[in-house]
Amino acid sequence: MSVFTGWRAALRIARRDALRAKGRSALVVAMIALPVLGVTAADITYRSADLSPAEQLTAEIGSADALYSDAGLGPIHQMPDGDMYDRASGKEPSEAPKPVDMRSVFPKGVRAISEQSVSATVTTSYGIASTEIIELRTSDRMVRGRIDLVGGAFPQATGELVATEAFLESAGLHVGSDVEVTTSGKKYTITGAVELPADLSAKALYAEPGAVIAPWAALAEHDKKVPAPQPGETRWLVEGAGDAGIVWQDVLAANKAGALVTSRQVFENPPPDSEVPLLRSNPQYAVDRSYASDETDAALITVVAMALLEVVLLAGPAFAVGARRSRRQLGLLGTCGGDRSQVRAVVLGGGVVLGGVGAVAGVVTGLVLTTVFRPMIEGWAGHRFGSLALHPADLLVIAVLGLVTGLLAAFAPAIVAGRQSVLESLTGRRGVRRSSRVLPITGACVLAVGVLVAVYGGTSGNSALVAGGSVVAELGLLACIPVIVGLLGRLGRRFPLSPRMALRDAARNRGRTAPAVAAVMAAVAGSVAIATYMSSSQAESDYDYMPMLTEGTISLSAGDAEAAERLPAARSAVEHNMAVTGGRADISRVWAGSDCNVYYEDESGCGSMTLVKPTGKGHTCPLAGKGAKELAARLSADEHRAMMRTPACVDVRFSVSTFSSDSNNIVVGDAALLDTYVKLRDPAAAAALKAGTPVLLNEAYAENGEVTLKAVHRYSPKDTKNRKLHPGKARKTTDRLKVYVAKPEYATTPGIRMILPQRTAERLGLYTQPYGSVYAVSHQPTDAENQRTSATIDQAGGGLWVQSNSGPNDRGSTILLILTLFAGVVTVGAAAITTGLAKADAEADLTTLSAVGAPPRVRRSLSGFQCLVVALTGVLLGTAAGLVPSVALRLVDLRQAMEQMREQPMESAYTPIVLPWATIGLLAVAVPLLAGGLAAAFTRSRVALARRAG
Repeated sequence: MSVFTGWRAALRIARRDALRAKGRSALVVAMIALPVLGVTAADITYRSADLSPAEQLTAEIGSADALYSDAGLGPIHQMPDGDMYDRASGKEPSEAPKPVDMRSVFPKGVRAISEQSVSATVTTSYGIASTEIIELRTSDRMVRGRIDLVGGAFPQATGELVATEAFLESAGLHVGSDVEVTTSGKKYTITGAVELPADLSAKALYAEPGAVIAPWAALAEHDKKVPAPQPGETRWLVEGAGDAGIVWQDVLAANKAGALVTSRQVFENPPPDSEVPLLRSNPQYAVDRSYASDETDAALITVVAMALLEVVLLAGPAFAVGARRSRRQLGLLGTCGGDRSQVRAVVLGGGVVLGGVGAVAGVVTGLVLTTVFRPMIEGWAGHRFGSLALHPADLLVIAVLGLVTGLLAAFAPAIVAGRQSVLESLTGRRGVRRSSRVLPITGACVLAVGVLVAVYGGTSGNSALVAGGSVVAELGLLACIPVIVGLLGRLGRRFPLSPRMALRDAARNRGRTAPAVAAVMAAVAGSVAIATYMSSSQAESDYDYMPMLTEGTISLSAGDAEAAERLPAARSAVEHNMAVTGGRADISRVWAGSDCNVYYEDESGCGSMTLVKPTGKGHTCPLAGKGAKELAARLSADEHRAMMRTPACVDVRFSVSTFSSDSNNIVVGDAALLDTYVKLRDPAAAAALKAGTPVLLNEAYAENGEVTLKAVHRYSPKDTKNRKLHPGKARKTTDRLKVYVAKPEYATTPGIRMILPQRTAERLGLYTQPYGSVYAVSHQPTDAENQRTSATIDQAGGGLWVQSNSGPNDRGSTILLILTLFAGVVTVGAAAITTGLAKADAEADLTTLSAVGAPPRVRRSLSGFQCLVVALTGVLLGTAAGLVPSVALRLVDLRQAMEQMREQPMESAYTPIVLPWATIGLLAVAVPLLAGGLAAAFTRSRVALARRAG
């Protein structure tokens, strides 16, 4: 019999055996298909979401042949793709270049449409909102691909607009709603909803050219109370006269006039470098700016490898149980003359059959699900896919990997089945084999070596060593799992019947339990590693984030003295529409001489004020002066962080001016400001303000309890009233003020360094003006609350605005949730599979259990605890394994941060390691309990008694 004939028979036997055991076969197919499905969906999504250069060009210029814009530099030279350009002369011109007359630059016979945007406030269903209005003929075919209609119709008249879906949602509007541009008073009807395929979150309105800016400008020209529009530069979408489009010669001609051109024809057929003038003066631009991320490729390979490893670990026991259930059939094969290789071929044939079915099913299902959920995936990605990128080679490789995975999963059971004697197979005896002591000892050594390599890679800044050491450590831990599972059996004596039986069953059947625990460990380790790294990076980002206001507060600010008169009405609007808690604190700004906010045109036409910072220890930041690099070289990351948080250094690198236009951050306020905004609830500080003593929040500016305030009382000739009262040269004053010094932690208060009482400011000859108010709020304002408040303020005359903290980016929370769900699903699945295999493998034992009078609930609780044991053990081991690469990678980041800090001592070296306790808690507590509960719920309590086999 030839090799092919033998394998044909083996495959036929395997196929029939798969059809007889449909439940077990479906389980194996599902285990193989699920990772194949995930990899297929990830491959299609990754390639589809990565827009090609041609698709990116369409997102910029639509279906037009070219986009023309004024570079504002005079004659220029540009790269063919338009990304880089420079003055043709290479020198700064003596006078500003004149605007380019684009119509004279266009090639003959072309068709062009203009595009110009302007910022404006429009009415909404809640109030008013600020947005961009773009004048562009959206119905033109040149715009297709850049702006697409999703509902209604394009505007056909000057009184019509279309809006992006994101704007309609935030404004509470819909197709058919009317909006009014508040500055011009002109009303428009929204006739359609559009989307920008390249930016689904864009909030904008689109009007016909001349529909918004021109009437607004005309009104502003006749009515000086109406602010004039400030439109952006005009750009032009151009369609060529023939099929040639806009060629390189047309681009060069436009460059001579000062126009920058992005041409589709030039992009697709770039000229040789010798014909690009910019490369003659800047040859470095010829370097290919495209790059491939080796880290991304390595990450993808790791994900695929871990998915396949989990399949082998999960499907392997299923094949082992199948071989054990079919041992009589395999024994009969031996009695008929079949040798060990043919027995192995039958088991491996099962891997080929089920692996092939699972691979095909996974690829097809992955493709279908990606197609079905494409809109949702695009919404999460923030842009539309150019097309659904299907690469047959990728899909074929994924399918082959699924098939190979099935073979690998059946390999170990095939070896075991081939070693069994015919007598053991026919009688059903399993035999007794002691577990190897070499494997766990080797695994422990490999685990230790892997951890040491990963930690060394982290401290030396070598990411490759971190990755390699982490993989080696996880492989070592995998080798130790059988021993760990065996030790669980010794814990059973301390538990009641069901958990005791579950622990001992897991210990006796390590060949079934250990791979499932390993699969859970692998999934949880990856999720915990990524979650830990992301949580740590997010904590670092939160530390670097510089808020404009203290947490839980908002501010109401007036733009000028006229707007300040409308503060009472604006305060009522805020208190009525915002989630204000408690009272408010009013703030006034203070200055010397003429107000620089008014007389800013002449640098010497207004006064100045300086809060002098003393020198010496406790006053001068040692990281910003002489010897800073030498000091930084001696500091650890924690020591550097502590020094950066001291009052002497806290405002050297960054200082936000929320309530003033200068860097002194001196405001006029009372005790309410301490309680509402500063969160300084000290009766002594409130009493000091009441007595006229300033409160200093940064102690580095105080010396012996006093501060030095210098002022230059300079008056502008245009400030006729004050200039008449203060003729002559500018007067300079230096005042020493006794202050209340707050504790060091208040030095980080955003926007305020010192609070000056009103009467003290008057005594020093300074001027004050109400600036606004601050409020404590229960949550940050929503779009609806902002729009309602803005509408009320606008009705009162405008000129005021509400400011709130945007907060650090929290998108990582979504990814953490996805990782947790992924690890949870794999954990529940692996535990459920192991429980099902245990039930199938120990059916005779369960029948005996029922026969001796065990209550029906014991069978149900036993299944639940079997599932719980696998899930909990795998999660705990996976959490420990996942911490190794994440901690090591953070050590790499720490090394890089320390190197940067020693070069630039004011740069932060804070690199925290933050454990994602929410993710770990869900995986370690909720997921195992869920797995055990589901196993107990779906297990039948009563079974019909059957005759014992053998």
